[in-house]
Amino acid sequence: MGKNYIESAKLVDKSVLYSVAEAVELAVKTSKAKFDETIELAVRLGVDPRHADQQVRGAVVLPHGTGKSVKVLVFAKGDKAREAQAAGAEFVGAEELVDKIQKENWFDYDVVVATPDMMGVVGRLGRILGPKGLMPNPKSGTVTFDVSKAIAEIKAGKVEYRVDKTAIVHVPIGKRSFGAEKLADNFRTMMEAIIKAKPAAAKGQYVKSVSISSTMGPGIKINPAKVLD
Repeated sequence: MGKNYIESAKLVDKSVLYSVAEAVELAVKTSKAKFDETIELAVRLGVDPRHADQQVRGAVVLPHGTGKSVKVLVFAKGDKAREAQAAGAEFVGAEELVDKIQKENWFDYDVVVATPDMMGVVGRLGRILGPKGLMPNPKSGTVTFDVSKAIAEIKAGKVEYRVDKTAIVHVPIGKRSFGAEKLADNFRTMMEAIIKAKPAAAKGQYVKSVSISSTMGPGIKINPAKVLD
């Protein structure tokens, strides 16, 4: 434990379930690193991710973005490739990019978008892109013919969320420099999306626990019953 972490941890009462406003203020206050730390949200859900009908995933555009510049790779051909380039995608291509990823282990991008007609080609990358959370998916809006809209939303701060094997959703909600008010807005937008994505098969309490933390700071627990207050 570093000195800054120990000092920050003293500010957080582990026995308290904070309100959203209190939690984001604490997250900013306990972020003491020299760089602009990311504020991360962790939500434990009452689902069993082993069952297909209890998967929770989707995407949402955060009102204040993520504070991160995002590199977009688009698999498209012809007019759609030209549209993607005009919309600001950093990388656009087809089979040649599949080869580059397979042979060179190339990952100089943050989000992958594909037009539906390219998914047969992109499917060959499932074992490579899937584990990294980069595989295009219709549910997250990354398999679409409207590549301009997809790129614009991604650049504006669209964030994908997905429950992991331990039934937790980990997702960034902004940077320390945003301040408490903007972080609270992003937090509520993300929580609304996660709650809306509740599977019909999920039984009992859906949102079991919620916490936020800065990259180098301590976890701060939030009252799960009041995440939209």
